[in-house]
Amino acid sequence: MLGCVYLILALLLGREIAGNLLSCQKIKEKGVTPFWVLFSAAYGCGVLLLTWAVYIAAWLLSVYGGSNTPLFGANLIVMTAAAVFLAYLGYRRREALKDCKKKLQAMLPPWKEILFFVLLLGAITWIMYYVFHISDGVLYSGFSVFGDYAPHTAMMRSFSLENNFPTQYPHFGGQDVKYHFMFQFLSGNLEYLGMPIDLAYNSVSILSLWCFFMMLYSLAKRFWGKMSAGVLAVCFMVFRSGTAFFQFAYEHIQAGDLLETLSSNSSFIGYTANENWGLWNFNVYLNQRHLAFGLLIVALALWVFLEWLEAGCTHEEKELLWLKNRISSKEAWKCRKPETALLMGMLLGLCAFWNGAAVIAGLLILMGFAAFSDGKLDYVILALVTVMFSEIQSKMFVWGNVVSPSLYLGFLAEDKSAFGVAAYLFEISGIVFLGVVVLLFFMKRMERAAAVSFLFPAAFAFFVSLTPDVNVNHKYIMISYAFLTVFWAGAVCRMFRKKWPFRVLGVILALSLTVTGIYDFVVILKDNDSSHRVGVKLQSNLTAWLDENLRKDDLLLTPEYSMNEVTMAGVMLYMGWPYYAWSAGYDTYYRAEKGALMYTTADPQVLKDTAEAEQITYILYEDGMTYEEKECREDVIAETYPLVYQSDDGRIRIYGTEQ
Repeated sequence: MLGCVYLILALLLGREIAGNLLSCQKIKEKGVTPFWVLFSAAYGCGVLLLTWAVYIAAWLLSVYGGSNTPLFGANLIVMTAAAVFLAYLGYRRREALKDCKKKLQAMLPPWKEILFFVLLLGAITWIMYYVFHISDGVLYSGFSVFGDYAPHTAMMRSFSLENNFPTQYPHFGGQDVKYHFMFQFLSGNLEYLGMPIDLAYNSVSILSLWCFFMMLYSLAKRFWGKMSAGVLAVCFMVFRSGTAFFQFAYEHIQAGDLLETLSSNSSFIGYTANENWGLWNFNVYLNQRHLAFGLLIVALALWVFLEWLEAGCTHEEKELLWLKNRISSKEAWKCRKPETALLMGMLLGLCAFWNGAAVIAGLLILMGFAAFSDGKLDYVILALVTVMFSEIQSKMFVWGNVVSPSLYLGFLAEDKSAFGVAAYLFEISGIVFLGVVVLLFFMKRMERAAAVSFLFPAAFAFFVSLTPDVNVNHKYIMISYAFLTVFWAGAVCRMFRKKWPFRVLGVILALSLTVTGIYDFVVILKDNDSSHRVGVKLQSNLTAWLDENLRKDDLLLTPEYSMNEVTMAGVMLYMGWPYYAWSAGYDTYYRAEKGALMYTTADPQVLKDTAEAEQITYILYEDGMTYEEKECREDVIAETYPLVYQSDDGRIRIYGTEQ
């Protein structure tokens, strides 16, 4: 299968890139198994660069070469070039390959780690397919995730079935693309290369999350020297902390129906704004698959620059003098490895349209690292290169500004005061954020510097909004949370090294950090079971007709669809479900008004003029439809334009405006 060949080529190519960032020997010196760090770095680097190469080649073939199937030529050129390059390197190193067995033996993990990561891979694979899979020709998406999958699958199909170059946002066609989409492009390309859509989307999602867990595990082991710390860090990330379960349990104990409610409830629990969406639990990594890939690249950058932080923190001056010297000394500023900073800046910058929030969060954490590190000019180089590559992509894809930053104090906390924000943080995360202040007193200098730096994205979320929907700031808090699990894992491990009273406290601490997340996970299973899924037929006559007849410049006026046979065709909708486009920064109010006018007007000339002005090429009418809660009139549409398609059941009709 060509999709598998693509991923193997990416992994091999990524190993060459990762080799310029990481040293097997240095990783071993940190007490960490090199295989996990090198494998995850190879996957992230290789997928990032190979996918960008395919995208750019396809864009050039479509825009300048006039190709209607640009992915064919792009994959042929890029995959062939990658294979030839790797074969050439293999030939050049044929003598060194004789010692490959010894090198592999040096990298091999202990059997306990192998067992842990194999079980982890199995668990991730199971849950990814549980919420998104094909069965009997129907694509099923669970209730807790299908809302995000609607624009994502539409974007995937716009590449695998259509020619979405220059790239548009399928739920708001005819415009630029403001939302990071490269993860969806990768999935769409894998489907184009022969993978079923569930395998295409799930395979890269599984590998991305698995590799990020490898990096998180390795970071925890680097800090604390224990496998148990790595395992706990992963567990604490999957099963979040918070007060929701304790409050929920107390209320239902009082009502006398706790067991009954726990067994029957299939909704996320929580008492803060939108917590019932699953904003803070593992569901985020199921419905926003691209976040894990962004976190993987950020974790790689943090791993690399921990060396700079270690250099800054090993000086023996007292704290105030040490802080002063981190600003004023020559050693604090002179470059250490500018070539590494350049390469890492490029990788981080190329991730901007994979997950922009992860890139911003990564830069914020690295800004914290820089304050305590030697080699600050390397951080400047990394930041400038990251911003440069991000800006290049923005100019390619976005008309106008990518983000609209504004001061927005307090995030979703009802009480915007310092005390209110602290109380809000305690509600959503338990002691994870506030308790770090206590942990700082028990940490060494480098640990404190890293922990403070990990707080920066969460702090950012409470002061700035970059999009019309402030809810998206939850990602910054989630990213801080993910990396802070390293220190809570270390705290629990330290307790288990002491006498039994501390071990009991360690068990209590571990339970308090996970019980809300464990119950959230139970809800995920309930809310995505066979009776809580949205199904879409993959072999639909409507999908096939749209695929065959609509081209990349066509714009289809439809009801405000979320995920169905129309969106699965990957065609450009005038406006799908408004929330998707609105939260990405599009002017949905204007199109809602114009769409309602076209569907409800009694004047054929008004319909014609509006459709022409809005560049509508097809109008879809569905029996019994309303638009913006207004009754629609098919008679005017049918009088004005010819019928070009009718579904087998007669429920859907499409009219062509340019026939």
